[in-house]
Amino acid sequence: MAKKETYQDESLTRAQRLEALIKKGINPYPSQSDRTHTIIDLEDNLNKLKKSKKIILVGRVRSIRAHGGSSFAHIEDGTGRFQVYFKKDELKKDLYKNFIELIDVGDFIQVTGSLFKTKKGEHTIMVNDWTLLSKTLSPMPEKWHGLQDIEARFRKRYLDLITNEEVREIFYARAAIVSTIRMFLNEHGFLEVDTPELQPMPGGALAKPFVTHHNSLDTDLYLRIAPELYLKRLIVGGYERVYEVARCFRNEGMDWSHNPEFTQVEFYAAYMDYEQLMDLTEDLILEIVKNVNDSNEIEYEGNKIKFKKKFKRVQFRQALIDAADIDIEAYPDQKSIYKKAQKLGLKDIKPKDSRGKICDELYKEFVRPNLVQPTFMIDHPVELSPLAKKKEDDPRYVERFQLVVGGGIELVNAFSELNDPIDQRERFNEQQEAAIAGDEEAHPIDDDFIEALEHGMPPTAGFGMGIDRLTSLLTNKKNIKEVILFPTLRPKDKS
Repeated sequence: MAKKETYQDESLTRAQRLEALIKKGINPYPSQSDRTHTIIDLEDNLNKLKKSKKIILVGRVRSIRAHGGSSFAHIEDGTGRFQVYFKKDELKKDLYKNFIELIDVGDFIQVTGSLFKTKKGEHTIMVNDWTLLSKTLSPMPEKWHGLQDIEARFRKRYLDLITNEEVREIFYARAAIVSTIRMFLNEHGFLEVDTPELQPMPGGALAKPFVTHHNSLDTDLYLRIAPELYLKRLIVGGYERVYEVARCFRNEGMDWSHNPEFTQVEFYAAYMDYEQLMDLTEDLILEIVKNVNDSNEIEYEGNKIKFKKKFKRVQFRQALIDAADIDIEAYPDQKSIYKKAQKLGLKDIKPKDSRGKICDELYKEFVRPNLVQPTFMIDHPVELSPLAKKKEDDPRYVERFQLVVGGGIELVNAFSELNDPIDQRERFNEQQEAAIAGDEEAHPIDDDFIEALEHGMPPTAGFGMGIDRLTSLLTNKKNIKEVILFPTLRPKDKS
């Protein structure tokens, strides 16, 4: 009985084949290649090309089936997979022998030939010439039962992409999402801009930042947690509609819906309030779902979700009354609502947490998990929203909404922007008190931003949406790491 080849054995064999190629004077890593058609072009034009004598394809060898003096193989480029046929009598001296003896699954090659149909009716290229483009020295994962370990898939995403075609489809969908967002916003008069990722003060959200040090300036800088305050400075400066597809960073825990490094789109529109912004948000979401999914209905975690106007709208306070019989106005200070939350068994709260944070934890526990169909959660407590405008008829709450779907995925956070510099300073002062009390996510006082508001900002509505979460929803992948090409992972030596 033949000895079973191991991964190490095949790696050694490939190294030996590399040496043999070099001895034969064959460059295993040439810089030049040529092709007349991608595989999808070929498949779309089979009838037109059936008489062509010179079709050149390039790609990775995905399979080899040798039969004495002939061999079938499949090669794959970025558009698809196609069968090719090597026959000793059709190739120049040594070309067939070199293919059989020196080429492995995973190598990149270039083949030249013409179309024919096999006895089974499969369109195939009859190869009359071929060239090695790149020699691989490690075996492909599928030979060793595929790449199945979840953490290995994320650590070695290149192997995940080679092995699992459905994973590649996720990132085509993600690209289509971003492209649709840009197209929609451009068509609605928005200007795409770039704002700093390194900021002297973190702002625009309630989150703990990453800090770094700039040696030349001898000053600490922060990776941005949001582009909000800079985008609003541009509204002050005279642009009426701006947006950014922004890479953001938050020094927080990781779970199925959080990664420390993530992508979001933020946009700001002057002369718009949060009610008008909800209408625009519906149009944007429907456009994305239609372009990516070809339907207004998707499936996520076993639930059928329909996107159609108008999305349900529920007030924050009323949602807690309906879901848990809790009226947060019956607990007007931190001590009373903390005691109530303790009685209800909330674990993720601390004695130093602000009233607003405890209200948010109550919402996350009792309301958010039950929101499956697209729902606008509106009118949040003012303590939760230091950058949003207060409701004129009830200043305890702000003109804010979140779009929640899929059993708790917060896709969008948006509000009528606070443009009163005096009110803004008071809110920042309240956040400063929360920080002194121990809240690491409290918003710092940004005097430069307040000065910008003092120069006047028109009524403005602002919007933020996580690209990663939206991709998770539309591709039915609960773990956000599935939709980030290179997610943040614990170092191997600390696993």
